[in-house]
Amino acid sequence: MARRKRTSVTPQPIVACTSRPDGALEAVYEADPEGRPVVHHRTVDTLGIMLRAGTITQGMHDAARDFQAQFTIACYDTLVCMRFQRDPSRGNRAELTETQIDARRRISAAMDALGGLGSPAGSCVWHVVGLQRSIREWAMRQGWGGRPIGEKPAQGVLIAALGVLARHYGYARSSENNILRA
Repeated sequence: MARRKRTSVTPQPIVACTSRPDGALEAVYEADPEGRPVVHHRTVDTLGIMLRAGTITQGMHDAARDFQAQFTIACYDTLVCMRFQRDPSRGNRAELTETQIDARRRISAAMDALGGLGSPAGSCVWHVVGLQRSIREWAMRQGWGGRPIGEKPAQGVLIAALGVLARHYGYARSSENNILRA
C-alpha cells in the first residue's frame, strides 16, 4: 500500500480593516507567513472619498491630481539628506533637472493663484494635496494663521481652494465660466 504524501498548507493571511472616523488612516491586521500578527497602516485617499461623496467635482479632483503629480516631480515631498562624501568642485548648488525646475514653476504659479503659501487656501492645498496629510491634521497643526480650526471649516477651505485650482488648471466647465462672467 502506497503512503500518501503530506502536503504542507501555508497559512492564509487574516485580514481585518479598521478605519478612523475621518477616514484618513486605515489599519490592516494580517498574519505574516509564519503566522504572527502584523499591523500595516495605509493612507485612505481623501480626494477619492470627497469625489465619491459628491463634495468635489471631477474637475476639482483632476486639478488636485495634477497638483499632486507636479508636487512629486518637483521633489517637494522627499526627505533631503546630506551626502557622506561631498564633491568640493560642485559647491552647494542644488542638482535639479529641467523637469523638476519646470514642475516647481508650475507649483509656484498654482500657489500664486491660491494666494500663496501663507493664505488658508494655499496652505491647505500644500499640506493636504501636496504632502497628502489629512484634513484633520492640517486643521489641528496649521489651520488659519497658525491657529487650529475645526474639521468642517477646514474641509470648506479645501473645497474652495480646489475650485480655484480647477479654474487655474482649466478644468472649470464652460457653464461655470458663464456664471462667473454674469
